[in-house]
Amino acid sequence: MHIQTKCVHSGKGIDTITKGLNTPIFPSSAHEYLDTDDVIYPRYFNTINQKVIVQKICDLEGAEDGIIFSSGMAAISTALLSFIKPSDHVIFQDEIYGGSYAFIEKFFKQFKISYSFVANNAESIKSAIKPATRIIYIETPSNPLLSIIDIQAIAKIAKQNNCISIIDNTFATPINQNPIKLGIDIVIHSGTKYLGGHSDLSCGAVLTTSNLAHKIRKNASNLGGNLNALSCYMLERSLKTLSIRVKQQTENAFQIANFLDNLSIVKKVYYPGLSDHPGHSTACEQMNGFGAMLSFELDGSNLTIYDFMKRLNIIKPAVSLGGIETTICDPVTTSHAKVSAEVRASQGITDSLLRLSVGIENIEDLIKDIKQALEI
Repeated sequence: MHIQTKCVHSGKGIDTITKGLNTPIFPSSAHEYLDTDDVIYPRYFNTINQKVIVQKICDLEGAEDGIIFSSGMAAISTALLSFIKPSDHVIFQDEIYGGSYAFIEKFFKQFKISYSFVANNAESIKSAIKPATRIIYIETPSNPLLSIIDIQAIAKIAKQNNCISIIDNTFATPINQNPIKLGIDIVIHSGTKYLGGHSDLSCGAVLTTSNLAHKIRKNASNLGGNLNALSCYMLERSLKTLSIRVKQQTENAFQIANFLDNLSIVKKVYYPGLSDHPGHSTACEQMNGFGAMLSFELDGSNLTIYDFMKRLNIIKPAVSLGGIETTICDPVTTSHAKVSAEVRASQGITDSLLRLSVGIENIEDLIKDIKQALEI
């Protein structure tokens, strides 16, 4: 099946009572266990509503198995902690989600796990390999500067050095990028964003091989980041429209990026679909579309970013991303607030940077809204 059909039909639970087309919701937290093969319990990640979600996303990502979590950070932290121990070493590209960065800085030191943040390229990651390196972790396109890293090159380096490769694929979605096909071991999504897509769910997902998923699931049952049945149902419903949502969002983002790129009041636009983006050629090779996220900097001489955001009517200043509505935020006070000013400066995350999550609205309405807020 093509990916659009998989969004609708993969991983569907069967309603044997009414023959309904949707997976029934099974909210029980207590299940009978005598004369059964498995002990069913939500924290064991083995309920029907959890399983159908995993099967659908596995089909979309080309994975063997996976785990659905209650948040993206639950997915990230559980996946990482499932394969490392004190004295191990992990390599991270330096441009990653601020929540991931804060987790690493706080807990890795506490657990005596060493780590390196390196530049977003294969050469820097290869140079950082140590005998104790166990994991290489990347995020592409990155949050918030939309940097692109060569996925195949990273996967190759990981395999050559007996490391597990992990990617945060949230910005790209399974529609625009499939890292497992490029050699990556573990794919992570903050499902709160595009997988849920309606700004009403908190969830996360890990997709990988059966062997690695088994190890993560054992650890996950102890850490307890499971998703409830009703949220699973809402996520399954949302995934059915993932393809058409992301396609429209990507088309809108491409047009907005080109529009902003031609404005004198905009100092710089970060979007891999622009031909002058440093990662454009790599993105063309490994992505099916350039995504619906972009960032840009205003020159700030006549209009502050806060005045600009307050003047917007359709586009709403809001935390999070990936919804059907277009939202905007300044990473310095939101997604990367927990990252030090020094680190933000070294990465190029300035006080004038704005991150735009483009929705499915009419493109003319979105551009008109930006124009009136910029007073052009």
